[in-house]
Amino acid sequence: MTTRREFMKKAGVATVGAAAVTLSAPSVYAKEAPIKWRLQTYAGASLAAHVVKPAIDAFNIAANGEMHIELYYGDQLVPTGELFRAMQRGTIDMVQSDDDSIAAPTDVSVFGGYFPFATRYSLDVPVLFNQYGLKEIWEEAYNEIEGVKWLNAGAWDPCHFATKTPINSLEDLKGLRIFTFPTAGKFLTRFGVIPVSLPWEDIEVALQTGELDGVAWSGITEDYTVGWADATDYFLTNNISGAWCGSFFANQEKYDALPEHLRVLLDLAMDSSHYYRQHWYWGGEADLRVNGTKMKLTTIPDDEWATVEAEAHKFWDEMAEKSPRSAKIVAIIKKYAAVMEKAGKPYRY
Repeated sequence: MTTRREFMKKAGVATVGAAAVTLSAPSVYAKEAPIKWRLQTYAGASLAAHVVKPAIDAFNIAANGEMHIELYYGDQLVPTGELFRAMQRGTIDMVQSDDDSIAAPTDVSVFGGYFPFATRYSLDVPVLFNQYGLKEIWEEAYNEIEGVKWLNAGAWDPCHFATKTPINSLEDLKGLRIFTFPTAGKFLTRFGVIPVSLPWEDIEVALQTGELDGVAWSGITEDYTVGWADATDYFLTNNISGAWCGSFFANQEKYDALPEHLRVLLDLAMDSSHYYRQHWYWGGEADLRVNGTKMKLTTIPDDEWATVEAEAHKFWDEMAEKSPRSAKIVAIIKKYAAVMEKAGKPYRY
Protein backbone atom coordinates (compact mmCIF):
# COMPACT_ATOMS: atom_id res chain seq x y z
CA MET A 1 0.00 0.00 0.00
CA THR A 2 2.88 2.35 0.72
CA THR A 3 4.20 1.71 -2.75
CA ARG A 4 0.82 2.50 -4.26
CA ARG A 5 0.42 5.74 -2.29
CA GLU A 6 3.88 6.92 -3.27
CA PHE A 7 3.14 5.97 -6.87
CA MET A 8 -0.04 8.05 -6.91
CA LYS A 9 1.75 11.03 -5.39
CA LYS A 10 4.56 10.84 -7.90
CA ALA A 11 2.14 10.26 -10.76
CA GLY A 12 0.32 13.48 -9.86
CA VAL A 13 3.53 15.48 -9.59
CA ALA A 14 4.81 14.03 -12.84
CA THR A 15 1.59 14.96 -14.64
CA VAL A 16 1.78 18.58 -13.46
CA GLY A 17 5.48 18.80 -14.26
CA ALA A 18 5.05 17.33 -17.69
CA ALA A 19 2.27 19.78 -18.47
CA ALA A 20 4.42 22.71 -17.40
CA VAL A 21 7.32 21.61 -19.56
CA THR A 22 5.06 21.04 -22.55
CA LEU A 23 3.62 24.53 -22.27
CA SER A 24 6.95 26.26 -21.88
CA ALA A 25 9.23 24.42 -24.28
CA PRO A 26 7.77 21.42 -26.14
CA SER A 27 10.65 21.12 -28.58
CA VAL A 28 13.23 20.99 -25.79
CA TYR A 29 11.21 18.34 -23.95
CA ALA A 30 10.91 16.17 -27.05
CA LYS A 31 14.62 16.28 -27.75
CA GLU A 32 16.06 15.97 -24.25
CA ALA A 33 13.58 13.98 -22.14
CA PRO A 34 12.94 10.30 -22.95
CA ILE A 35 9.42 8.98 -23.26
CA LYS A 36 8.61 7.17 -20.03
CA TRP A 37 5.99 4.45 -19.67
CA ARG A 38 4.85 2.39 -16.70
CA LEU A 39 4.06 -1.25 -17.47
CA GLN A 40 2.40 -3.49 -14.89
CA THR A 41 2.31 -7.23 -15.43
CA TYR A 42 -0.06 -9.71 -13.81
CA ALA A 43 2.97 -11.72 -12.61
CA GLY A 44 4.96 -11.46 -9.42
CA ALA A 45 8.67 -10.67 -9.54
CA SER A 46 9.94 -14.27 -9.75
CA LEU A 47 7.67 -15.12 -12.67
CA ALA A 48 8.05 -11.75 -14.39
CA ALA A 49 11.80 -12.41 -14.53
CA HIS A 50 10.90 -14.86 -17.30
CA VAL A 51 7.62 -13.78 -18.87
CA VAL A 52 8.37 -10.09 -19.44
CA LYS A 53 11.53 -8.62 -17.88
CA PRO A 54 14.06 -9.85 -20.50
CA ALA A 55 12.02 -8.29 -23.30
CA ILE A 56 11.58 -4.96 -21.51
CA ASP A 57 15.25 -4.79 -20.55
CA ALA A 58 16.16 -5.37 -24.20
CA PHE A 59 13.68 -2.72 -25.36
CA ASN A 60 15.14 -0.14 -22.99
CA ILE A 61 18.63 -0.79 -24.31
CA ALA A 62 17.55 -0.72 -27.95
CA ALA A 63 15.51 2.47 -27.46
CA ASN A 64 18.86 4.20 -26.94
CA GLY A 65 17.61 6.82 -24.50
CA GLU A 66 14.54 7.81 -26.52
CA MET A 67 12.15 5.77 -24.38
CA HIS A 68 12.21 3.89 -21.09
CA ILE A 69 9.62 1.42 -19.79
CA GLU A 70 9.45 0.99 -16.01
CA LEU A 71 8.30 -2.52 -15.07
CA TYR A 72 6.00 -3.15 -12.11
CA TYR A 73 4.83 -6.54 -10.86
CA GLY A 74 1.45 -8.06 -10.04
CA ASP A 75 -0.70 -5.81 -7.78
CA GLN A 76 2.32 -3.57 -7.12
CA LEU A 77 0.68 -0.31 -8.17
CA VAL A 78 -2.88 -1.30 -8.96
CA PRO A 79 -4.80 -4.52 -8.14
CA THR A 80 -4.88 -6.75 -11.21
CA GLY A 81 -8.67 -6.50 -11.47
CA GLU A 82 -8.38 -2.72 -11.80
CA LEU A 83 -5.61 -2.65 -14.39
CA PHE A 84 -7.85 -2.03 -17.37
CA ARG A 85 -9.45 1.08 -15.89
CA ALA A 86 -6.09 2.38 -14.67
CA MET A 87 -4.66 1.99 -18.16
CA GLN A 88 -7.72 3.63 -19.67
CA ARG A 89 -7.22 6.65 -17.39
CA GLY A 90 -3.52 6.80 -18.21
CA THR A 91 -2.37 6.05 -14.65
CA ILE A 92 -0.54 3.06 -16.16
CA ASP A 93 0.66 3.16 -19.75
CA MET A 94 0.96 -0.53 -20.60
CA VAL A 95 -0.30 -3.86 -19.23
CA GLN A 96 0.65 -7.50 -19.68
CA SER A 97 -2.15 -9.84 -18.66
CA ASP A 98 -5.07 -11.82 -19.96
CA ASP A 99 -8.31 -10.02 -20.81
CA ASP A 100 -10.21 -12.03 -18.21
CA SER A 101 -8.14 -11.10 -15.14
CA ILE A 102 -8.10 -7.36 -15.82
CA ALA A 103 -11.88 -7.29 -16.32
CA ALA A 104 -11.68 -5.88 -19.84
CA PRO A 105 -15.22 -4.68 -20.66
CA THR A 106 -15.58 -6.63 -23.91
CA ASP A 107 -17.16 -9.89 -24.99
CA VAL A 108 -13.79 -11.38 -25.94
CA SER A 109 -12.59 -11.30 -22.31
CA VAL A 110 -13.82 -14.77 -21.41
CA PHE A 111 -11.64 -16.22 -24.16
CA GLY A 112 -8.45 -14.76 -22.69
CA GLY A 113 -6.67 -16.60 -19.91
CA TYR A 114 -7.76 -20.24 -19.81
CA PHE A 115 -10.82 -20.88 -21.94
CA PRO A 116 -11.35 -24.59 -21.17
CA PHE A 117 -9.97 -27.04 -23.75
CA ALA A 118 -9.70 -24.39 -26.49
CA THR A 119 -5.99 -25.16 -26.87
CA ARG A 120 -3.87 -28.28 -26.53
CA TYR A 121 -0.37 -26.83 -27.03
CA SER A 122 1.25 -23.41 -26.77
CA LEU A 123 1.57 -23.06 -30.55
CA ASP A 124 -2.22 -23.17 -30.83
CA VAL A 125 -2.55 -19.61 -29.53
CA PRO A 126 -0.42 -17.78 -32.15
CA VAL A 127 -1.90 -19.95 -34.92
CA LEU A 128 -5.44 -19.09 -33.86
CA PHE A 129 -4.62 -15.40 -33.78
CA ASN A 130 -2.47 -15.14 -36.88
CA GLN A 131 -3.98 -17.77 -39.19
CA TYR A 132 -7.57 -18.26 -38.02
CA GLY A 133 -8.69 -14.66 -37.54
CA LEU A 134 -8.67 -14.05 -33.79
CA LYS A 135 -6.25 -11.13 -34.21
CA GLU A 136 -8.76 -9.20 -36.32
CA ILE A 137 -11.59 -10.02 -33.91
CA TRP A 138 -9.59 -8.76 -30.90
CA GLU A 139 -8.69 -5.58 -32.77
CA GLU A 140 -12.34 -5.02 -33.64
CA ALA A 141 -13.45 -5.56 -30.05
CA TYR A 142 -10.93 -3.17 -28.51
CA ASN A 143 -11.49 -0.53 -31.17
CA GLU A 144 -14.96 -0.21 -29.67
CA ILE A 145 -13.50 0.73 -26.28
CA GLU A 146 -12.17 4.23 -25.76
CA GLY A 147 -8.70 4.74 -24.36
CA VAL A 148 -7.11 1.29 -24.70
CA LYS A 149 -5.09 -0.27 -27.51
CA TRP A 150 -4.87 -4.06 -27.69
CA LEU A 151 -1.39 -4.84 -29.03
CA ASN A 152 -1.07 -8.60 -29.47
CA ALA A 153 -1.51 -12.00 -27.83
CA GLY A 154 0.82 -14.88 -27.07
CA ALA A 155 0.87 -18.24 -25.33
CA TRP A 156 1.91 -19.13 -21.81
CA ASP A 157 1.77 -22.48 -20.02
CA PRO A 158 -1.03 -25.06 -19.65
CA CYS A 159 -3.46 -25.04 -16.71
CA HIS A 160 -2.93 -27.84 -14.19
CA PHE A 161 -3.95 -28.41 -10.58
CA ALA A 162 -1.27 -28.26 -7.90
CA THR A 163 -2.84 -29.31 -4.61
CA LYS A 164 -2.17 -30.28 -1.02
CA THR A 165 -4.17 -33.52 -1.35
CA PRO A 166 -4.00 -36.03 -4.25
CA ILE A 167 -6.48 -35.88 -7.14
CA ASN A 168 -7.11 -39.28 -8.72
CA SER A 169 -10.73 -38.83 -9.77
CA LEU A 170 -13.26 -36.06 -10.40
CA GLU A 171 -14.72 -36.80 -6.98
CA ASP A 172 -11.49 -35.52 -5.41
CA LEU A 173 -12.13 -32.03 -6.86
CA LYS A 174 -15.27 -31.46 -4.84
CA GLY A 175 -14.97 -28.79 -2.18
CA LEU A 176 -11.41 -27.79 -3.03
CA ARG A 177 -10.69 -24.05 -2.57
CA ILE A 178 -8.65 -23.24 -5.65
CA PHE A 179 -6.94 -20.06 -6.84
CA THR A 180 -7.62 -19.76 -10.56
CA PHE A 181 -8.71 -17.40 -13.34
CA PRO A 182 -12.28 -16.04 -13.52
CA THR A 183 -13.57 -17.98 -16.54
CA ALA A 184 -11.66 -21.15 -15.63
CA GLY A 185 -13.10 -20.90 -12.13
CA LYS A 186 -16.61 -20.52 -13.47
CA PHE A 187 -16.17 -23.69 -15.50
CA LEU A 188 -14.60 -25.68 -12.66
CA THR A 189 -17.54 -25.02 -10.33
CA ARG A 190 -19.35 -27.68 -12.39
CA PHE A 191 -17.09 -30.22 -10.70
CA GLY A 192 -17.42 -28.89 -7.17
CA VAL A 193 -14.36 -26.63 -7.16
CA ILE A 194 -14.64 -23.43 -5.10
CA PRO A 195 -12.77 -20.62 -6.93
CA VAL A 196 -10.93 -18.20 -4.67
CA SER A 197 -9.64 -14.76 -5.64
CA LEU A 198 -6.56 -13.42 -3.82
CA PRO A 199 -3.62 -11.12 -4.65
CA TRP A 200 -0.98 -13.10 -6.52
CA GLU A 201 1.74 -12.51 -3.92
CA ASP A 202 -0.50 -13.92 -1.14
CA ILE A 203 -1.01 -17.34 -2.72
CA GLU A 204 1.95 -19.20 -1.22
CA VAL A 205 1.06 -18.09 2.30
CA ALA A 206 -2.61 -18.96 1.72
CA LEU A 207 -1.52 -22.47 0.72
CA GLN A 208 0.64 -22.77 3.82
CA THR A 209 -2.11 -21.59 6.18
CA GLY A 210 -4.81 -23.76 4.62
CA GLU A 211 -6.84 -20.86 3.24
CA LEU A 212 -6.31 -22.50 -0.15
CA ASP A 213 -6.29 -26.20 -1.02
CA GLY A 214 -4.46 -25.62 -4.29
CA VAL A 215 -4.05 -23.63 -7.47
CA ALA A 216 -5.21 -24.13 -11.06
CA TRP A 217 -3.30 -21.18 -12.43
CA SER A 218 -0.34 -22.56 -14.33
CA GLY A 219 1.78 -25.51 -15.33
CA ILE A 220 4.50 -27.14 -13.29
CA THR A 221 7.19 -24.70 -14.47
CA GLU A 222 5.51 -21.81 -12.69
CA ASP A 223 4.74 -23.93 -9.64
CA TYR A 224 8.47 -24.42 -9.16
CA THR A 225 9.48 -20.91 -10.21
CA VAL A 226 7.17 -18.97 -7.89
CA GLY A 227 7.35 -21.26 -4.85
CA TRP A 228 3.99 -22.99 -5.04
CA ALA A 229 5.68 -26.36 -5.43
CA ASP A 230 7.01 -25.83 -1.90
CA ALA A 231 3.49 -25.36 -0.53
CA THR A 232 1.69 -28.13 -2.43
CA ASP A 233 2.31 -31.87 -2.58
CA TYR A 234 0.62 -33.10 -5.75
CA PHE A 235 0.46 -32.17 -9.43
CA LEU A 236 -2.38 -33.37 -11.67
CA THR A 237 -1.09 -34.23 -15.15
CA ASN A 238 -4.51 -33.65 -16.76
CA ASN A 239 -5.07 -30.03 -17.78
CA ILE A 240 -8.16 -27.99 -18.62
CA SER A 241 -6.26 -25.96 -21.20
CA GLY A 242 -3.07 -26.49 -23.12
CA ALA A 243 -1.99 -22.86 -23.09
CA TRP A 244 -2.92 -19.61 -21.41
CA CYS A 245 -3.76 -16.76 -23.78
CA GLY A 246 -2.27 -13.46 -22.60
CA SER A 247 -1.90 -10.06 -24.22
CA PHE A 248 -0.12 -6.75 -24.13
CA PHE A 249 -2.24 -3.60 -23.97
CA ALA A 250 -1.44 0.12 -23.96
CA ASN A 251 -3.12 3.41 -23.25
CA GLN A 252 -4.38 4.54 -26.66
CA GLU A 253 -3.24 8.15 -26.39
CA LYS A 254 0.25 7.17 -25.26
CA TYR A 255 0.54 4.60 -28.03
CA ASP A 256 -0.66 7.02 -30.71
CA ALA A 257 2.01 9.51 -29.60
CA LEU A 258 4.88 7.06 -30.20
CA PRO A 259 6.95 7.61 -33.35
CA GLU A 260 6.72 4.74 -35.80
CA HIS A 261 10.21 3.37 -35.16
CA LEU A 262 9.44 2.97 -31.42
CA ARG A 263 6.18 1.19 -32.22
CA VAL A 264 8.14 -1.25 -34.39
CA LEU A 265 10.71 -1.72 -31.65
CA LEU A 266 7.92 -2.37 -29.14
CA ASP A 267 6.43 -5.00 -31.46
CA LEU A 268 9.80 -6.74 -31.70
CA ALA A 269 10.20 -6.71 -27.91
CA MET A 270 6.75 -8.23 -27.40
CA ASP A 271 7.46 -10.89 -30.00
CA SER A 272 10.71 -11.77 -28.23
CA SER A 273 8.74 -12.13 -25.00
CA HIS A 274 6.30 -14.52 -26.68
CA TYR A 275 9.16 -16.54 -28.17
CA TYR A 276 10.98 -16.83 -24.81
CA ARG A 277 7.88 -18.29 -23.18
CA GLN A 278 7.37 -20.79 -25.98
CA HIS A 279 10.63 -22.61 -25.25
CA TRP A 280 10.87 -21.85 -21.51
CA TYR A 281 7.52 -23.42 -20.71
CA TRP A 282 7.71 -26.25 -23.26
CA GLY A 283 11.05 -27.47 -21.97
CA GLY A 284 10.24 -26.78 -18.33
CA GLU A 285 6.96 -28.70 -18.28
CA ALA A 286 8.63 -31.89 -19.51
CA ASP A 287 11.81 -31.57 -17.48
CA LEU A 288 10.09 -30.99 -14.16
CA ARG A 289 7.66 -33.86 -14.66
CA VAL A 290 10.66 -36.15 -15.14
CA ASN A 291 13.27 -34.60 -12.86
CA GLY A 292 11.28 -32.51 -10.39
CA THR A 293 11.33 -33.71 -6.79
CA LYS A 294 8.80 -31.50 -5.00
CA MET A 295 5.39 -32.79 -6.10
CA LYS A 296 4.01 -36.26 -6.75
CA LEU A 297 2.29 -36.68 -10.12
CA THR A 298 -1.29 -37.95 -10.21
CA THR A 299 -3.62 -38.59 -13.15
CA ILE A 300 -7.38 -38.90 -13.66
CA PRO A 301 -8.10 -41.80 -16.08
CA ASP A 302 -8.70 -40.75 -19.69
CA ASP A 303 -12.27 -42.02 -19.88
CA GLU A 304 -13.24 -40.05 -16.79
CA TRP A 305 -11.38 -36.92 -17.94
CA ALA A 306 -13.20 -37.14 -21.29
CA THR A 307 -16.38 -36.14 -19.43
CA VAL A 308 -14.67 -32.90 -18.42
CA GLU A 309 -13.81 -32.14 -22.06
CA ALA A 310 -17.38 -32.95 -23.12
CA GLU A 311 -18.63 -30.50 -20.49
CA ALA A 312 -16.24 -27.88 -21.84
CA HIS A 313 -17.87 -28.15 -25.27
CA LYS A 314 -21.23 -27.41 -23.62
CA PHE A 315 -19.56 -24.43 -21.94
CA TRP A 316 -18.36 -23.22 -25.36
CA ASP A 317 -21.92 -23.24 -26.68
CA GLU A 318 -23.15 -21.30 -23.65
CA MET A 319 -20.47 -18.65 -24.19
CA ALA A 320 -21.33 -18.49 -27.91
CA GLU A 321 -24.81 -17.29 -26.95
CA LYS A 322 -23.42 -14.17 -25.26
CA SER A 323 -22.96 -12.19 -28.49
CA PRO A 324 -22.54 -12.62 -32.27
CA ARG A 325 -18.79 -12.05 -31.84
CA SER A 326 -18.59 -14.70 -29.15
CA ALA A 327 -20.36 -17.10 -31.48
CA LYS A 328 -17.83 -16.30 -34.20
CA ILE A 329 -14.92 -17.04 -31.83
CA VAL A 330 -16.41 -20.34 -30.72
CA ALA A 331 -16.95 -21.31 -34.36
CA ILE A 332 -13.27 -20.60 -35.07
CA ILE A 333 -12.16 -22.66 -32.07
CA LYS A 334 -14.32 -25.57 -33.23
CA LYS A 335 -13.02 -25.31 -36.78
CA TYR A 336 -9.43 -25.23 -35.58
CA ALA A 337 -9.96 -28.21 -33.26
CA ALA A 338 -11.47 -30.22 -36.11
CA VAL A 339 -8.50 -29.48 -38.38
CA MET A 340 -6.03 -30.52 -35.68
CA GLU A 341 -7.91 -33.74 -34.97
CA LYS A 342 -7.98 -34.65 -38.67
CA ALA A 343 -4.27 -33.80 -39.02
CA GLY A 344 -3.51 -36.41 -36.36
CA LYS A 345 -0.09 -36.91 -34.79
CA PRO A 346 1.78 -34.82 -33.72
CA TYR A 347 -0.98 -32.20 -33.78
CA ARG A 348 -3.43 -34.25 -31.76
CA TYR A 349 -3.31 -37.66 -30.13
